[in-house]
Amino acid sequence: MIDIHSHILPGVDDGAQSLEESVAMLRIAAQHGTTDIVATPHSNSQFRYNLQVIQDRFRALSAAAEGLLQVHLGCDFHLSYENVQDALENPTRYTINNLAYLMVELPDLFIPDPAADVLKRLRTVGIIPVITHPERNVVLAGKLDTLGQWVKDGCLMQITAQSLLGRFGPEAEQCAGALLRQDLVHFIASDAHDCEDRPPRLDLAYRHVTERYGAERAERLCKINPGRAVAGELLPVQEVQPWYRFWK
Repeated sequence: MIDIHSHILPGVDDGAQSLEESVAMLRIAAQHGTTDIVATPHSNSQFRYNLQVIQDRFRALSAAAEGLLQVHLGCDFHLSYENVQDALENPTRYTINNLAYLMVELPDLFIPDPAADVLKRLRTVGIIPVITHPERNVVLAGKLDTLGQWVKDGCLMQITAQSLLGRFGPEAEQCAGALLRQDLVHFIASDAHDCEDRPPRLDLAYRHVTERYGAERAERLCKINPGRAVAGELLPVQEVQPWYRFWK
């Protein structure tokens, strides 16, 4: 499996705080079937995305991960004015492997009025926005019609593995299920922050999806689509423009 959202880079945000903890997280991921994992440190008002520091930590982690799994670099990109302007000027600065896919996090308590236009502007410079954990955003979770329109416009959706298992509460669990039923999910990722409470495991979610939606869906969301994101390859047209019905 391929995990495209994790906070395994040591000492740069609220995820792993040391190289030792990062390696312990990688061991957990590898032991439970993950072959590739993307380090996506935050870029927001609390955690500055210092590219030099991040690249140094990434090189150290990649060396320590040799023989365990393959580590890739991306960003958990907060949709702020400063970030967006920088991304428009430097389209591959924050994307996975400096290619096309950008993990985009929206504010928890409101959806900025120009969000749809901003996401479209990112698309014009070759960025493919992946909206992270919409099921955990109390505003987005109640606006599946908005999410459906964003998908129709070319955005993709990533839900958190533990949301399917109840870790983030019944509302997030129910929303994740609704998004899956509406075929509005393109990726499942761990959003791992540590070894115990939020570990880098996809296996339980993979099993959950297999049991409820079939093995083909689990393969697509945990292996095939994430593999395309890591390689910077486009998803098939039917993946980005599913047939869905709007509802609230």
